[in-house]
Amino acid sequence: MDSNKQKNQPMIVVHDVWKSYGKLQVLQGLSLSVNEGETVVILGRSGVGKSVLLRQIIGIEAPDKGYIEVEGQRISKMSQRKRFKTVKSMGMLFQGSALFDSMNVEENTAFYLRQHEQNLPEKEIKDRVAEALKMVGLEDTQQKMPSDLSGGMRKRAALARLIVYRPRIVLYDEPTTGLDPITAMQINELINSTRKELKATSIVVTHDIKSAMVVGDRLAFHYDGKIVAIAPKSEFLKIQDPHLQAFFKNAILTPEYIENNQ
Repeated sequence: MDSNKQKNQPMIVVHDVWKSYGKLQVLQGLSLSVNEGETVVILGRSGVGKSVLLRQIIGIEAPDKGYIEVEGQRISKMSQRKRFKTVKSMGMLFQGSALFDSMNVEENTAFYLRQHEQNLPEKEIKDRVAEALKMVGLEDTQQKMPSDLSGGMRKRAALARLIVYRPRIVLYDEPTTGLDPITAMQINELINSTRKELKATSIVVTHDIKSAMVVGDRLAFHYDGKIVAIAPKSEFLKIQDPHLQAFFKNAILTPEYIENNQ
């Protein structure tokens, strides 16, 4: 593939993707394009299928129709080995953090490296784990178990587990859900610093418009199984779509807040 052409391609392309579970149609011809290095935030009410889309992109599930391309390669056309290699370049922060309850913070953070980078010396693993935990402000928690951590600390530990293997694409599933406003803002700041550190392409799904304004380059609105609106965040709040305006109704955004986060 021509290097200039590859450079100008979107990092992720979702084309006319459909997904149902029995009679429940969740995705209905959804299309989305995400450029290299940008953060796209997908907004929508809870339960509309935003998380389902992430599972399609990372390859946990396959679409019924349509296709997904990552770095110009169609995932569905790949061999199992090549698909695994492509998915290795992605990381996902799950809504419930998905830490292993039987492992302490250090072991959770090192898990990927020990499973998939078995040639790494133990000292390098420990150094990379320590660096990742320091980035998220958990350098003194290596020996703590997940049950000893607050909700915000579990999110940060899960983020350290992503940082340690340096994915090029990071997917975030409702990263601030269930957190108090101060902790939520800390997670938003970590999302931004992680993107800068990894030079990562990111997709964040959330129903938190304030979080979206802090972390997003472009905002998209998921409604009725599709992306019905997408724009840079400076323009997104001006879109005159009745469903989007109804969504905004519950978000209290002052003019000062909007101006500071454009």
